Amino acid sequence: MGFGIEGMRAMIAAALVCGGLTTGGMARAGCAADAVTLKGDFGQARFAVAVADDAAGRAKGLMNVPEMPTMTGMLFVYEEPQVASFWMRNTLIPLDMIFADETGVVQSVHAKAVPLDETPIFGGEAIKYVLEINGGLAGRLGIAPGAVMQHPAIGPDPALPCTD
Repeated sequence: MGFGIEGMRAMIAAALVCGGLTTGGMARAGCAADAVTLKGDFGQARFAVAVADDAAGRAKGLMNVPEMPTMTGMLFVYEEPQVASFWMRNTLIPLDMIFADETGVVQSVHAKAVPLDETPIFGGEAIKYVLEINGGLAGRLGIAPGAVMQHPAIGPDPALPCTD
């Protein structure tokens, strides 16, 4: 999905459909390409997402997006686990970056990345998925290393498999 004004409109619609934060069961059963669920000691949280799974989408990311609804974000998907380093060039809103390995287990969380800052943000050595959400939200929800991501792109042996 592209991510300018049209992408944000789609994200708002998806957030309304997904139901946002859940604390017991899932908002919907199974997985959806436009949603990421995180589960951990804090409970569960579900985010409506745009997916950046090619070089062009990952390069653009959330650049030039002036605002983002709560419980939405962008999931970056890489072909193989790799060293992950992000920056905030042309990114206008503070972000939390949640870095996960190839099974979807969160390895690190970088809180409140500063808009427009070009200082590299190191996420880890063997990262395959990065979820960007509004700055400060991961801390408020209790998302920390050890939490597990669920999304159809996570595999082939996810820690939290999708269910139908």
